[in-house]
Amino acid sequence: MGLLVTGTFLAVARIGSQRTAPGTDGSPDRYAAVVGGLRDFVRQPVVWAVAFVAITVGIGGVALLAVGNFGLPEGLSGSLLGVAYAGVGLLVTGFVFLGAYFSARGRGLGNAHGVAAGSFAAGLVFLVLIAAQLLVGVIG
Repeated sequence: MGLLVTGTFLAVARIGSQRTAPGTDGSPDRYAAVVGGLRDFVRQPVVWAVAFVAITVGIGGVALLAVGNFGLPEGLSGSLLGVAYAGVGLLVTGFVFLGAYFSARGRGLGNAHGVAAGSFAAGLVFLVLIAAQLLVGVIG
């Protein structure tokens, strides 16, 4: 939370220190150049394919290490299984967040509405997880 507050303060201070509104002077600053470069990089399908394969192999490798007989200590294999569960849970939550975000954006709403919808959907995922933990003990 401290990093979020500090980052917000710095962004507002940076925008407030400029005499003109951002983007109206016509000269791209370093931030706009970096964001544009990242946007172009992320929109390439090969990046998504490589990221998917890396995440899949990573989670599969961790799960294999957790349940396989590779001479790992007992405590480490249990921790690795927890890491695999956490990775899959974060992926599912990320897909739910992005699905709600892009759904709101696709209906003509703004970025703030999309983030609100995504946060609400991710919160519901965590609420379901807490309820399942209380009812049947899915964690641990």
